[in-house]
Amino acid sequence: QVQLVESGGGSVQAGGSLRLSCAASGFTFSSYWMYWVRQAPGKGLEWVSTINSDDITTDYPDSVKGRFTISQDNAKTTLYLQMNSLKPEDTAMYYCAAANQRLAWWSRPLKGAYKYWGQGTQVTVSS
Repeated sequence: QVQLVESGGGSVQAGGSLRLSCAASGFTFSSYWMYWVRQAPGKGLEWVSTINSDDITTDYPDSVKGRFTISQDNAKTTLYLQMNSLKPEDTAMYYCAAANQRLAWWSRPLKGAYKYWGQGTQVTVSS
């Protein structure tokens, strides 16, 4: 049974940091492109970061570039998102997701583009 279980969310003040984790099981973790996607209250999905299975290529939108860092531990089959210099606009439910290819940028906010999807962890940033 495939599972993606996120953890590490919480409430933090602006300027603070959080580290999200996503424990994966039931599929060959190292063979997939892994993503973080978020959804703010009342808004659509927003792609946050991407990492490939060789941990060489990472990608971020301008909204988080320089503040967020994605990484993965293939031995532990765990995906991470280090979030620094958090802003109130980072408040959202954060999901990890897996795809068997590098998704085109326009498809990254679409849940249907992913093969596996987690339940999410809430991040709240207060000003």
